[in-house]
Amino acid sequence: MEVKAEKKNVKIKNAGYDNYLKKVLPRSEPIVSLIFAFLVGGLICLIGQVILDLLYRFVPDLTYKNAGDITVSFLIFLGSFLTAIGVYDDIGKFAGAGSIVPITGFANSMVSPAIEFKTEGWVYGVQSKMFVIAGPILVSGIVAACIVGVIYFII
Repeated sequence: MEVKAEKKNVKIKNAGYDNYLKKVLPRSEPIVSLIFAFLVGGLICLIGQVILDLLYRFVPDLTYKNAGDITVSFLIFLGSFLTAIGVYDDIGKFAGAGSIVPITGFANSMVSPAIEFKTEGWVYGVQSKMFVIAGPILVSGIVAACIVGVIYFII
C-alpha cells in the first residue's frame, strides 16, 4: 500500500513539472524549425562553396583538393570566431541543427567549452575541456573509420 502511494506522489510531481516546463519553455513549431535549419545550413554550405570556387578560379597553381582544404580551414576559423564573439549561439538558437551539422558546428563545439573554462587555466581549463563535447564524436568517427578500413582491406 505504501509503495502505491509513493508512485502516485511521484506521478503528481512529474505532472507538476511537466506543467511547469510547458509554461517556461518556448514553443517551437517543427515545420518552421525545419525550414530555418534548412535555410541556415544551406547558407553555410553556400558560403563554403563560393569560397571554394573563388579560390580554385583565382589562385594560380591551386588544385581543387587544396582549395577544399583551405575552405574547410576557413569555415572552421569562421565558426570559432563567431563563437568567440558570441554570435554563433544566436545562430544556433535560430537555426538549430542547421548550425550544428556543418563543420562550423564542430568548431563551435570545440570552442564553447574552451571559452567557458578559460578561468581554470590554459591546461586544466582550455585544453582539457576543449574536447568535452567533441571528444566522443571524434572517437566514434575514428573507430568507425578504422573498422571500415579493416573491412575494406580484407575485401
